[in-house]
Amino acid sequence: MREFAWLLLLSISTVVAGSTGLKAPLFQPPRFLLKTADCSATMATVISARPPPNQRNFVSVAIDNLISNYTSRMKDPQLAALFENCLPNTLDTTVEFATDAAGPDTFVITGDIEAMWFRDSTNQVLPYVPFVNEDAALDELIRGVINRQVANVLYDPYANAYNKDNDGSPWMTDNTYKIGFLGVQVPGMTFHIHERKYELDSLCAVLKLSWEYYNVSGNLAFFNSSTWQNAVASIVQVITAFQAGSEEGSLPYYFQRQASNPTDTLMHGIGSPARRTGMSQSPFRPSDDASALPFPIAANAMAVVTLNQVSSMLTKLGNEALAQQASALASTIQAGIQKFGVQTHPTHGQIYAFEVDGYGSSYFMDDANVPSLLSLPYLGFCDKSDPTYLNTRQFLLSADNPYFFSGSAGEGIGGPHIGPDFIWPMSIIMRALTSTSDAEIAACLDTLKSTTAGTGFMHESFNKNDATSFTRPWFAWANTLFGELIITLAKERPYLIFG
Repeated sequence: MREFAWLLLLSISTVVAGSTGLKAPLFQPPRFLLKTADCSATMATVISARPPPNQRNFVSVAIDNLISNYTSRMKDPQLAALFENCLPNTLDTTVEFATDAAGPDTFVITGDIEAMWFRDSTNQVLPYVPFVNEDAALDELIRGVINRQVANVLYDPYANAYNKDNDGSPWMTDNTYKIGFLGVQVPGMTFHIHERKYELDSLCAVLKLSWEYYNVSGNLAFFNSSTWQNAVASIVQVITAFQAGSEEGSLPYYFQRQASNPTDTLMHGIGSPARRTGMSQSPFRPSDDASALPFPIAANAMAVVTLNQVSSMLTKLGNEALAQQASALASTIQAGIQKFGVQTHPTHGQIYAFEVDGYGSSYFMDDANVPSLLSLPYLGFCDKSDPTYLNTRQFLLSADNPYFFSGSAGEGIGGPHIGPDFIWPMSIIMRALTSTSDAEIAACLDTLKSTTAGTGFMHESFNKNDATSFTRPWFAWANTLFGELIITLAKERPYLIFG
């Protein structure tokens, strides 16, 4: 059999291994793939690439048992190998777990970026949450992620990514400020913050993980603390503040960066003008790119869902005042989405716009990063059969969406973050998760299996005509999201994957 030539860069450092406290070398998946002249025979072959047990950062018995159970029954050995590699990738390679008198603490890097994003860390561990009642160590790890997220919200709710310690960042020179004593503007970047791009969905991700953990575990006592409730209050306060329009005065956030790419900075430090809609502004998108128009529909949809979920928790905790604030905020945002977010497309009729400004302008597109318009049913905002969503979906998966690409390697949604002709596997996974068609789901699985470039992992993106041209070989969120897809199919459509 022909084999790929690999250039494997391994970074050897010490991290906590599993729940035992043992030290182990940090495993990294292959960082570069050297394309050979004849790679056609192995392009679709998925290799087993999970790190050896003694090099895994954390071991969950429940997840390992699940992997063994599923892979022994899956009819496609290549799909089984991909599942075995991808589902545990966050646990295997990106978590640093510790516990002390203050409780569990889990730091989660994205993979090839050694910082913790709210959005990524939530999505990286979400597929594990359903198994916390089967694995006490896993339960503690998830609570550690929530504790770390809460601490970061209380440190600065406007940042999107944080360092484990006071390590500094390549973005220390970003011009961003926060309000200090007596209203004085002070620099927002500190050594604890990796990046300070305010994104509405980042705060929603914190609420989402708290709700998902509570919904599975029933552990309400864990949230009966002033620390967690103060973090929720801070989130509600920030989302509320960003409902304001430009004519109502300046917002408590400013960001400018010297960059070659305009999506890495905000116009005049504040972004495009906005008129109050009931929705909440988000200067940056889930892709960490600047928003073209200030009100993103998908992130606001996520806010509606997560605010309502956390409101129910707060009621049970006896914090009725904050519960009502969260519920009222969700209702106002929901009304804003229906009034301003649903627009008439010349070809596809009534669809959700990607972004609007409240003045009448709207942007028709979608981005692969979640929350996306494609992901609305996955977020719990609407049903898969909702007429407006179906119209929107038809638009998103067509050439009318400027970021939908189709080529010889596959088809799917990309985005401005990487640019033209690069498809994100995340969008293919989300297409399958929101589909009601067996044929469409099977086609998505085939594409995902054939576009790993032989690495055995999902990537951030790949070229529509050449899957060996890809970005971010170590992107844990995409890996665990693929694992979540297989778990979902095992429950809802087992005949598609099991023999």
